[in-house]
Amino acid sequence: MSENSYLPEGQLIASVENIEFFSSPSALERAMQQGRILEALAVLCDGEMNLVVDLCCMKGIIRKNEVAYTPDGENIKDIAVISRVGKAVCFKVLSIEKDQSGQPYAILSRRAAQLECMNNYLMTLSSGDIIPARITHLEHFGAFVDIGCGIASLLSIDCISVSRISHPKDRFFVGMMIKAVVKSIDPDYSRIYVTHKELLGTWEENAAAFKVGETVMGIVRSIEEYGVFIELAPNLAGLAEYRSDIRVGQSVAVYIKNIIPERMKIKLVIIDSCKNEAPFSKFSYFIPPEKEHIDYWKYSPSGTGKVIESRFSM
Repeated sequence: MSENSYLPEGQLIASVENIEFFSSPSALERAMQQGRILEALAVLCDGEMNLVVDLCCMKGIIRKNEVAYTPDGENIKDIAVISRVGKAVCFKVLSIEKDQSGQPYAILSRRAAQLECMNNYLMTLSSGDIIPARITHLEHFGAFVDIGCGIASLLSIDCISVSRISHPKDRFFVGMMIKAVVKSIDPDYSRIYVTHKELLGTWEENAAAFKVGETVMGIVRSIEEYGVFIELAPNLAGLAEYRSDIRVGQSVAVYIKNIIPERMKIKLVIIDSCKNEAPFSKFSYFIPPEKEHIDYWKYSPSGTGKVIESRFSM
């Protein structure tokens, strides 16, 4: 099975290979025989909490107990079923039946697709592997991400970026595709923990885009008694003197007074502020697109007293 079969849900649905299996009942039967993982749109949840999926050539049914893989054996909650309506779902075709009028319909299993994804892909990963992920839900403590076939992992807020943010919405939006790094794996509970900040560059890489004497835009991320932390880039913040007319989330124009690598500090002066909230904070990755693994990441410049680092392979 191609690793592409284990992408976050929604990434496979428009592919030519996926669509071809819905062209006819015989094509769908071929997918069943080959053990393919497919994707289609869930269009209905009936009164018995079964999902109805539009397969074009026929309808598909995912019984409630086949909607999700639960490694601890817990019962699937109704909300986990209802919340799939209107979204792409992955599945394997278990059988093709006929109703009382002779019309064919398919019995599907999302649980089987997730179990295969867990065993053949996620449990084969190592700490430090870089994987695709899709933002599915945002909470104040972090972002839930789909790391393959709808299997969720929590990206905690402290792992999103080095620059302080008050909420993951400052960095992400639901449906957004990102890259993540496997932080650790718990095989006993089939859980994968991920991080993100290691892909956004070191202090020196981010600071290289700025020069003393420039006036640039920033976003107010934290206000303390001793000063205002202003994000210049997702992994870089500077400190300006406290001002009572500034609030968290504002865009501000700041003058770069000094850059001190040995202290990992950027001194700023707030020139002006905008009345409205800052726009969505965009970011870029500081890794080659083809890179699939990192062993070690050190954010701090050499010679600094405070060391910020991540080790993935021992």
